[in-house]
Amino acid sequence: MKIVTIHTEKIQNIFEELNSNLGGKITFDLDEHKLEVNNSFAKGSIIGASFNDNISYVQFDMTFSADVRLDILNVMSSPVYFAYCSKGNLSHSFGLNGEERKFKTFQTAIVTSKDKQDNVLFFEKDIKTKFTLIIVGTQVDENNLHSLNQKVKETFFENNTVQDFFYVGSYNLKIAEKIEQLNAITQTGVVRNLLKEGILRIILAMEIQQHTDDLNASKDTNCLTLKEMEEIKELSEFIKSCPEEAFTIKSLSKKSGLSPNKLQEGFKLIHNRTVNDYITHVRVLKAEVLMRTSDLNISEIVYCIGFTSRSYFSKIFKEKFNCSPKEYKFNLNPMAITA
Repeated sequence: MKIVTIHTEKIQNIFEELNSNLGGKITFDLDEHKLEVNNSFAKGSIIGASFNDNISYVQFDMTFSADVRLDILNVMSSPVYFAYCSKGNLSHSFGLNGEERKFKTFQTAIVTSKDKQDNVLFFEKDIKTKFTLIIVGTQVDENNLHSLNQKVKETFFENNTVQDFFYVGSYNLKIAEKIEQLNAITQTGVVRNLLKEGILRIILAMEIQQHTDDLNASKDTNCLTLKEMEEIKELSEFIKSCPEEAFTIKSLSKKSGLSPNKLQEGFKLIHNRTVNDYITHVRVLKAEVLMRTSDLNISEIVYCIGFTSRSYFSKIFKEKFNCSPKEYKFNLNPMAITA
């Protein structure tokens, strides 16, 4: 087993220690660090950055050729860790002799430990693991007692971190989709930093809300299994990749192996939409992208994304973007409107 030890909460030093243990190449853009690794021991990337309110994040997209134990030492304080596993699974323990607890794909976890108690993460070999860790420091500026990290500390621990705290939540695919938005940001510099901070705060809010919902949920709450979540995830990606197809509940049910009722339940739980509403939503978003990036006129766009009625498309487009497709395209380029 490979042992990697992190002695600090500071992002720059974390990446220096990761690079020392894993090898690879570090790049830097404003406050964001990225370590890319491609050797016999590890393949993938690790990204991290720091933001206001003593908040930072580290995101692993890695495959290791041996089991890895990551020891995170609490040298100065005991931060609160908000974790989410997008792919694969990993385990956690408080110290080397603590109970090992596993959290799986699409599960969120909230962890903090007693002062000077280490957090240990275990990555399994040959399993691609995508894992996002949001770190909220508990050291509070006395001049800013209303900061976000102070509120997080008060919410979970009432200013008293004398016990280890570990929570694993229900499966939540909405957080996975928000993390995908985080990773899809293409801007650089200060714009990238601001966009990432905004999305990370939303993810943090979603993880805290998940904890609240789980505490308040009744025991007979109907939840999807991991396999069903994975099927809904795959269907969602399939619809995004080819929104022009003539999808039906029957065809999607057959493709996924889920019953029509389970299909609807899954989409409502994950996307807050029925299956048909989700398909329409994806098509309208694809239409907006085509308006910005292609030379197609509006009529061509309508039919190439699977709509059969231009008037219906115009109606739902206006509901989403507060203007007609013609007005939207004209505002993009006054010379481009030909339909």
